[in-house]
Amino acid sequence: MIEPGRPALEASDLWFAYSAGRPILRGVSVTAHAGEITMLLGVSGGGTGSYRFESNSGVYNELQCGSYAFMDADYGRIRDIGGNRLDQGEWENALFVLTSVMSHANAERAVCDAGLKVLSIDSGLPVVHGRNDVRYVNASDEHGVIEDPDGVLRINERLRLVPGHCDPTCNLHDWYVGVRNGKVEVIWPVSARGKSY
Repeated sequence: MIEPGRPALEASDLWFAYSAGRPILRGVSVTAHAGEITMLLGVSGGGTGSYRFESNSGVYNELQCGSYAFMDADYGRIRDIGGNRLDQGEWENALFVLTSVMSHANAERAVCDAGLKVLSIDSGLPVVHGRNDVRYVNASDEHGVIEDPDGVLRINERLRLVPGHCDPTCNLHDWYVGVRNGKVEVIWPVSARGKSY
């Protein structure tokens, strides 16, 4: 047993790199004492929406742009260097919530079975993928309202919604269903579902 106040761990000249030739730790020395919490902090930042600026700044030694893998509607609204939406050029959407049209509240509005219990809207409403003729405009707990000015949607028609914010939307589900070429290829559990620590 190590007595409180005495060094429990000592290390010197630590180096670490995620890729060869680009260390993020250079010659770091550290002493950790029993009963203390010791952390190494570096210059970390840059998200999916601002990765281009941070990666070219020379300031950051780590980027945290994890949402690019899914490309939600919020990040999709950001414009790339050419003025195009990020999700309509440089990146593609890969996370969808499959919903069905349940009814037509009136000739210009449809109701679907995807509301707040399956979608997070803290960063904006979802986008109906691949459609410019209809628009998700409101959500209740269990249902979503889709603006359908030309009345093109049919009962039981399936739509793919791009979540407004991917992280909390994933936390609402038990499984990722991986689809390739229209066929289910894999099912992955969302192992951290509901965890908030």
